[in-house]
Amino acid sequence: MDALDGNAIGGMLIDVFGAEMTTASSTCAACGALRPMAELVVYRQAPGTVVRCRTCGSVLMVFIKAHGVTCAVDLSGLASMNRTGPS
Repeated sequence: MDALDGNAIGGMLIDVFGAEMTTASSTCAACGALRPMAELVVYRQAPGTVVRCRTCGSVLMVFIKAHGVTCAVDLSGLASMNRTGPS
């Protein structure tokens, strides 16, 4: 499975959060690593889109698309997320 960076889901993040989120900071709940969303590791070939921490590999977020709507089904791997860029 080929890994992408968080820029690959920029449009999906806008669909879910309603704003540009690739510049938002994310904190991994497992290891505490702080990174912009654009630097996270993304796998899109699973049944959903899985976003992992670049430092420890923990799952941070899982997204699925159902009936044409993108949904964030699990954000429990994030300790925090803070939008720092323009909307």
